[in-house]
Amino acid sequence: MAVINLQSLKAASMPLLILADLQKEYVCADRPLGLQNPQAALVNCRRLLSHARSMRIPVAFLRWAQRGHLFNPSGLFSGWIDGLTPRGSDMVFERAWPSAYTSAEFANCMDEGLGDNAAIAGFTGSLSCLATVVEGSQRQHRYTFITDASQTHALEGQDEERSHEIATSLISLYARVETTESWIAGQMNKNPASKLTWERENAVR
Repeated sequence: MAVINLQSLKAASMPLLILADLQKEYVCADRPLGLQNPQAALVNCRRLLSHARSMRIPVAFLRWAQRGHLFNPSGLFSGWIDGLTPRGSDMVFERAWPSAYTSAEFANCMDEGLGDNAAIAGFTGSLSCLATVVEGSQRQHRYTFITDASQTHALEGQDEERSHEIATSLISLYARVETTESWIAGQMNKNPASKLTWERENAVR
C-alpha cells in the first residue's frame, strides 16, 4: 500500500476515490461472474481515474483475492482490467469477502480520516459496493456511489440495467448517489487551495 499522510489528507478535505474489483473476471462474458454490459461503466471508471490522478486525489483499488477457481491471485482472470491498473502512488486493499472492511488495513485508513469523504465505483453495485457502503455507514463514514461507473449482475427476472437500478436504490439509503459527470464537476468546483495543500504535504510525489 502507498504511504499516505492521513492527517494532511484530512486537513485538506480531500476526497478518496475507491475503485472496486476492476478485475478481468467481470468483463469476460463467458466467465462465471462475467457481466454482459460492463462497457459504459468501464469508460466512466477510466474517466474517474484520469480525473483523480490529474487532481492528485488519492485512489484506492479494492481487489478480491481468495483460493479456488474464482479470484485466485495466480489465475489470469483475477488480474486488473487493461487501463485500470494501480500505480505506485495508489493504495491497494485485498480481501476475500464483499465488504472492503474485511481488510483491516482498509478499515483502519477509513477510520483515520479517509472515510470522511469517499466515492466508490466499480464492480459490482449489488455486491462489493453495496456491502462496503452499508458497513461504512455503520461506522459513520460518508460515501458517494457513482452509479454510472458501476454495473450489477442480472437478478432473477431482471436484466442487468434494471438490476443495477435496484442496487442503486438500495445504496441510496446509505450514501449519496451521483453520476461520473456530476462528481467530477463537483471536484472541479472545490476550493483549489485544498489541492495545493495536499500536494505540498502528502507523501505521494
